[in-house]
Amino acid sequence: MRIRKPGKVQERIWFLGREESGVYLLEGNNGSMIVSGGMSYIVSDLLQQFEEFGIDENRIKKLLILHSHFDHVGIVPFFKRRHPEIEVYASLRGWEILQMDKAILTINEFSRNVAKRMKKEDVYSTYDLEWRNDVSGKTVREGDQIDLGGLEVSILEIPGHSSCCIAAYVPELKALFPTDGGGIPFNETIVTSGNSSYTKYQQSLERLKDLDVDYYGADHYGYVIGEEAWEFIPKSIEMAKKNRVLMEQVYRSTRDIDAAAQKLISSFYEENPSYFLSPEIFLDVYRQMVRHIATVIEGKD
Repeated sequence: MRIRKPGKVQERIWFLGREESGVYLLEGNNGSMIVSGGMSYIVSDLLQQFEEFGIDENRIKKLLILHSHFDHVGIVPFFKRRHPEIEVYASLRGWEILQMDKAILTINEFSRNVAKRMKKEDVYSTYDLEWRNDVSGKTVREGDQIDLGGLEVSILEIPGHSSCCIAAYVPELKALFPTDGGGIPFNETIVTSGNSSYTKYQQSLERLKDLDVDYYGADHYGYVIGEEAWEFIPKSIEMAKKNRVLMEQVYRSTRDIDAAAQKLISSFYEENPSYFLSPEIFLDVYRQMVRHIATVIEGKD
């Protein structure tokens, strides 16, 4: 079952934010941790939900960035400035990217682009949401655990969607938070997005398939519970294979990366016109994926 409405997932997990961009709050005995960073414009929603749900903001001691794309780090600057004592975690590669001037410019530009698309751009006049060079934190790697008191959050490195992508898994709760390194539960389908390397993305999905999962926490379009949660990674694997075949076919028919990406994106938005990313941004995603597919087909990878 797919649930897109913010609220309590189970006794120690909250889904917060908005349908198209959510974050999770894990409540341990020693404090809480926000998992993933969402899009910048959900800050106003989060503050309202803290009050509505009776969540003690002062118990939030940690924030875990699962990868460095703009739509997954948006709330980080606001909460780090609001609560300087919060420990922010990311992968080594994630921190490298988040310290690059070009990456910061892209994050801020794309964040405003999507806020405008969602008619939420006024949030920028109320809150300080821009990424600058004042955010730093701790590095986590494969096999690390973050102790929240009664909850151990295990880190798995799952490159492919991005080079810096990690997943969080909580064995005690059978809860998996794979960010976009897993499938995205949009409407009744699954969107697969192997931006930096589609091959590594597929390999990372294979790594996740044997985990015991009762709660699948996606960053976009809510979370999945019950039987569908158990089956979600295997179904994502099958969808990734299907989408790879489609990209291969379109590229072979054009032998042109830009033309193939444009054809694929046009088809995607004909079927999914309400997807949260603007076509211009998602076109860049498809270019990256097709470029990788092309290098494999042409024998250059």
